[in-house]
Amino acid sequence: QVQLTESGGGSVQIGGSLRLSCAAAGGGSRIRDMGWYRQAPGKQRDMVATITRTGEPDYVDSVKGRFTISRDNAKNTVYLQMNSLKPEDTAVYYCNAAEFRIAGPREYWGKGTLVTVFS
Repeated sequence: QVQLTESGGGSVQIGGSLRLSCAAAGGGSRIRDMGWYRQAPGKQRDMVATITRTGEPDYVDSVKGRFTISRDNAKNTVYLQMNSLKPEDTAVYYCNAAEFRIAGPREYWGKGTLVTVFS
């Protein structure tokens, strides 16, 4: 069983920065891709950024050049550095991790952390 614990959300002015962290307890080296998703009020949950265990990132177009995803495999922790924040970045951000299993990968989700960008 893998448990994901997020931290780092909060309120920030337009143009500000925040850094989200997500630590995976359990799973060890079986943790493969990790990532961040977000869900704004009344909208579906969408991918923001993902990163493979070898460090290859992928971003949704709207955050390219502003957000940076990284990970520390020794700590099974993924980070999301968010710069130049905009009001449309306001959402609950969820951490996601995929655990390798013989029967097929299993996904885990954190409980979410709220990011609010205000003017």
